[in-house]
Amino acid sequence: MSDPTEANTDPAEPTKAGGAGERHVRVVLVDDHRMFRTGVQAEIGRTEETGVEVVGEAADVDQAVTVITATRPEVVLLDVHLPGGGGVEVLRRCAPLMADAEQPVRFLALSVSDAAEDVIGVIRGGARGYVTKTITGTDLVDSVFRVQEGDAVFSPRLAGFVLDAFASTDAPPVDEDLDRLTQREREVLRLIARGYAYKEIAKQLFISVKTVESHVSAVLRKLQLSNRHELTRWATARRLV
Repeated sequence: MSDPTEANTDPAEPTKAGGAGERHVRVVLVDDHRMFRTGVQAEIGRTEETGVEVVGEAADVDQAVTVITATRPEVVLLDVHLPGGGGVEVLRRCAPLMADAEQPVRFLALSVSDAAEDVIGVIRGGARGYVTKTITGTDLVDSVFRVQEGDAVFSPRLAGFVLDAFASTDAPPVDEDLDRLTQREREVLRLIARGYAYKEIAKQLFISVKTVESHVSAVLRKLQLSNRHELTRWATARRLV
């Protein structure tokens, strides 16, 4: 197979899937095991039969962000455990693409892990679903199309983890202070709390340094904090880092 970062960035009209009717979805595979990517490609990437077109692959976090940004697929099949920070880091860095109202990139976790903390972590990070690698090719194709359409998809056992997590009486109450912040202010807050410099934040979020400074000032004012050290302590106490 080609280099894991190879991607088809040709914006030409998507091909119609013959055996799959009019269904078509562009997919990026993110997994650090080359053989697994090859197997998934062979199983679901027969576009004329399945309607799934694999437009790129990646083996770690940095490669994933690069390929996803370049190809703008409808769905990303994302492994949870990856070099460079894991699937949650990919989701964090691709948050602006997920929030795109016109062409959102949606994520479906595909992992060998069925641990509750892995499932809940990526769902909180923005993934639309989570299936394990025991899934059949047919069911995986169906799951990809459902996620493309905006559905939430889970392997049967895993759905319970998510329901329990969000229905738990131990869940933290609504944080009125955090609710005062816009989505972009929250993104800046998390990056500041992780020790990123303003220039690094600007690069991550594709905004100017001046805009970062404005967001930080707004966050400090809304939270009634004095500096980034207090901000970091505030975010850490709420497990936002």
